[in-house]
Amino acid sequence: MSVLAIGLSHRTADLATLERAAVPASEVVKVLHELQQTEHVSEVMLLSTCNRIEVYAVVETFHGGLADVSEVLARQAGVEAAQLYDHFYVHYAGAAVEHVFSVAAGLDSMVVGETQILGQVRNAYATAREAGTVGRTMHELIQTTLRVGKRVHAETGLDALGASVVSEALAAAGELVGKRALIVGAGSMGALAASRLRKAGIGELAVANRTLSNASRLADSVAEQGISARAVSMAELDAAVDWADVVVSCTGAKGAVLAAEHVGPREDSPLVVCDLGLPRDVEPEVAELPGVQVVDLETVRARMRRTGSATTDRQLALASGIVLDEVRAYLASQRSSTVTPTVTALRKRAAEVVDAELLRLDRRLPKLDAEVREELSRTVRRVVDKLLHTPTVRVKQLAAETADTDYASALRELFGLDPQLPNVVSNPSVTTKHDQIDGDARG
Repeated sequence: MSVLAIGLSHRTADLATLERAAVPASEVVKVLHELQQTEHVSEVMLLSTCNRIEVYAVVETFHGGLADVSEVLARQAGVEAAQLYDHFYVHYAGAAVEHVFSVAAGLDSMVVGETQILGQVRNAYATAREAGTVGRTMHELIQTTLRVGKRVHAETGLDALGASVVSEALAAAGELVGKRALIVGAGSMGALAASRLRKAGIGELAVANRTLSNASRLADSVAEQGISARAVSMAELDAAVDWADVVVSCTGAKGAVLAAEHVGPREDSPLVVCDLGLPRDVEPEVAELPGVQVVDLETVRARMRRTGSATTDRQLALASGIVLDEVRAYLASQRSSTVTPTVTALRKRAAEVVDAELLRLDRRLPKLDAEVREELSRTVRRVVDKLLHTPTVRVKQLAAETADTDYASALRELFGLDPQLPNVVSNPSVTTKHDQIDGDARG
C-alpha cells in the first residue's frame, strides 16, 4: 500500500477547468465515499480550495488507484476522464509525501508562503475522518504534514509576510480606508477576509451567510476589534450590496450567489466585487455592469505573475530543505515500521519458547525450589532478550536506511516464523498455526 496524490491546481489548469472540477463543500463527503468504494483505494481525503482540487489516497497499486481516482473526479466534474488528464499532476509514494508536505508549507500555493492552506489541510482531514475514509496511514501522514507546515513557517519567516489569495485580491481592489465592505460567506475564507479588511482600515462591515448565526459570530468578532459590523440574511443581499463599496464573496456554494440583478449599475458609487469562490460566486454578467469591477482568481493569478512573490530565494531554499529533510525522515520511519510487527512477533515467539521450556522443566523437576525456578526463569529471559536486542534494533535501522531489501521477510526466514505472525500483532483475532498447535496441546 502506498500514497497517491492526484489533482489539478492554478499551476496546471485555467479558472474555468478548476471551476468545473471543484467539489462544493456540500458534496465532499459523497465524493469521499465514492472514492473509498473503488477497487484500489483503501483510505482517502480530498482537498478542495479556491485554487486546487487534490485527492490523497492510500492505494494498492499505482495504475489501479490512478484510474479509480481519475474516474471519480471526472464524473464529479461531468466530463470524460481524458478531458482532465492534461491538467492532472500525479505523485506516488515518496514523491506524493513530498508534494503533500510542500502544499501544507505553502510552497505550492498561488501566493507562495500563504498560511491559510495549513488550516485547509487540517479541515480536509477532519472531514475525511468524520466520514470514516481515513485510517492509520493517512492519519500518520497528515499529522506529520501539519507539523512540517508549522515548522516551515516558524523557521523561515514565511508566515510573517501574511500573504494570501484574499490579501492579493483586496490589494487589487484599491484603497479601502473608511469604506463599507460586505462579506458573503462566513467560513474560514470569510474570517480571513474580515481580518484583512480590518487591517486595511475598512470603516463598516456587513456579513451575509446562509446560516445567520454564523454571520453573527463573524460580525461580533470583528465588532470586538472596534469596527462597526453587523450580520445580514441572504434575503437582504440586494440591499447589502447596494450599501457596500466592496464585496468579498467566498461561499463555496455549488452555483453563483451574486447575479446582475443583485448588483445593478453603480455609475455614481463604484463597486469592487472580489469573487474568491470556486466554483465562482459571481455571474460573469456582473463584470459588465457600469461602475462595477470584478476581481476574481484569474485577476489574482495575473497579478502574481506581474508582481511575483514576496518570498526571498533564501526563504524558499530554506523551506525546501526542511521539506526534503522531513520527507527523508518520514520515509525512513515508514520503512522501519514495516519490520516492527515481525520484530514483535519474533519476541512473542521467543517468549512462548521460554514458557514452554520452563513448563517442561517443571514436569521433569517437580520438586525444584520455587526461588531457584524463579531465578532460572529470569536468567533465561535475560539471555533471550540480550540475544535478540542487537539483531532487532539493527534490522530496524537497516530497514530505515534502504528500501531495496525486505528485511521483514528475511527475519521471518532466519527465525522460521510463521508468515501470519506479524498479522497477529496488528489483528489479535487472526489465528496462526502456532496458536492452533498450542491450543491443541492444552486441550
